[in-house]
Amino acid sequence: MGTKTKKDFDAVKFAREQKDRLSAIFAKMTKEEILEYLKKKSLERGRI
Repeated sequence: MGTKTKKDFDAVKFAREQKDRLSAIFAKMTKEEILEYLKKKSLERGRI
């Protein structure tokens, strides 16, 4: 195998950090609040 190089961006690490961040936010919410949060964020990003 080849040698490992230093990554500028680690996609797996980023995905895990985002999952942990969202889990902490959603742990304090009800199902309805989570759906409203996701809907709001989706609209903010210009998605349907």
